[in-house]
Amino acid sequence: MDTTSNSRKEINFNLKDVLSIISFLVIFLVIWQIVFSLEIWPRVSLPSPAMVAESFVDLVSENTLIEGIAITLWRLFIGFVISVVIGGSIGLVMVRFRQFGKTMSSFALGLQSFPSIAWVPFAILLIGFNDFGILFVIVMNSVFSVMNSTYGGIRNIPPIYLHAARNMGAAGFLLFRHVMIPASAPSLIMGLRQTWSFAWHALVGAEMLITTGVGLGYILAIGREFSNMSQIIATMIVIFAVGLIFDRFVFSKVEEKVREKWGLSLS
Repeated sequence: MDTTSNSRKEINFNLKDVLSIISFLVIFLVIWQIVFSLEIWPRVSLPSPAMVAESFVDLVSENTLIEGIAITLWRLFIGFVISVVIGGSIGLVMVRFRQFGKTMSSFALGLQSFPSIAWVPFAILLIGFNDFGILFVIVMNSVFSVMNSTYGGIRNIPPIYLHAARNMGAAGFLLFRHVMIPASAPSLIMGLRQTWSFAWHALVGAEMLITTGVGLGYILAIGREFSNMSQIIATMIVIFAVGLIFDRFVFSKVEEKVREKWGLSLS
């Protein structure tokens, strides 16, 4: 009975989410159409929803948009994995060596505040106009977030958890695997979510400036070059939709499951 009731509540909650999103989109499109009809801005600068939809269909029919999404997501995946591996490893070393951790934490926080666009000239001169340059920008903009979230998540574990585990004989890898990782899991998940956001922002900006002929950022750059605002807005909507889908249906779900497992959910 409890399982059925929870399932029904979850379905109702999801339906409310969908209806809220649809209502917001309808209101937004109506306002957009009204502003377009009033011609507050020239139609070249602010196209109508129908013009943007037409540009979207053209991009899909030419296979430009599908290829751009696929290439962009592939770059995002590679850059994200590299950032997690490097940042997580250094974060663990920071936990193990306290003085190094304190120094590196401040250093990483300073570099984390760099705008992603600041790494692009450096990548161009150091690596060149290619995928490795784009990956470099992604990693440099997101790896420090992983380092600090790993370091902070493990350092903020309540000491009583570690004392209790040691009293029961846990030590070394067992202590790390069965106590430290689960206790810091919510913070680590939040860190991964933030890292993905940094990587996504950096990727689109890098693709616009390090032109390789493919990617959503490249489509934006082409729209800018030809003053095609319909194409720019259509691509921006796709970028927003991809970011929303990953955040809402991947990271939010993982975070909810982790919080429920460790009794941190409010409901």
